[in-house]
Amino acid sequence: MAKSKNYYIRKTHRWLGVILGIQFLLWTIGGLYFSWSNMDEVHGDFQKKNAPLLSSNISLVSPTMVLDTIKKVHRIDSIVSIQLIEILGKPFYQVRCISAIHNEANHQHDIQSMNHLADAITGQLRGPLAKEEAVDVAKMRFNGEPKVKSVEYLTGTNGHHEYRESPLPAYAITFEHPSKTTVYVASELGTIQKFRNNKWRIFDFLWMMHTMDYESRDHIGNWLLRAFSIFGLVTVISGFALFFVSIKRRKKKGCQFPIAELTPMFRTFVMFHK
Repeated sequence: MAKSKNYYIRKTHRWLGVILGIQFLLWTIGGLYFSWSNMDEVHGDFQKKNAPLLSSNISLVSPTMVLDTIKKVHRIDSIVSIQLIEILGKPFYQVRCISAIHNEANHQHDIQSMNHLADAITGQLRGPLAKEEAVDVAKMRFNGEPKVKSVEYLTGTNGHHEYRESPLPAYAITFEHPSKTTVYVASELGTIQKFRNNKWRIFDFLWMMHTMDYESRDHIGNWLLRAFSIFGLVTVISGFALFFVSIKRRKKKGCQFPIAELTPMFRTFVMFHK
């Protein structure tokens, strides 16, 4: 006996529902957390003090002087940025530049990024932040009276690390705080890059489940997400198709009274008027 169109639509809809059900649940949970969360708390904005301002009365050397000093030590082909920053109450130039180094093996140029810090008053270059300096920088920007729980020096991260795709090397300073906040300070740049707390970590995990990017967490255009989006659309369409096919089928059969379940008096009445 040939199976009806209704049967195949129902079976397709059922299996798609089973496959997609768990992911739909995760999307819903993630959406609820995203919409009900205070993003200022997720980003740790309430834990950040305003960055200290520099006095307008300071006498600064020209950035050109700093560049000339760097060129005596390293080759510079392009300048990415020159920024005046504050480190522990003192002005510094943060210089980000690029150097193209010729590779004899493949006869190509390798691009090397370099970061330099220079005293903005004297023009003298200085090295990356030491551990103690990075801790002091983090303390100055953290609200309250934080106690340092641990300090880690990072030279590399993977796609799931909370400091992924951020300037390295960096110090990860974790404080004894209910939020378990970690402040990341880039040693060569001399500045704070990230505040990470437990609410952000939950957000980040749910975002990974939402985007279905299980490698880097942030790539929203991956093929797995695209495939599930298409399957979800097919599931919804098959549900509508099943609904209309069922309605059409019922209309063809007509509405029948369940005569066998009626009392003898009403059964006689219905049979007489049919």
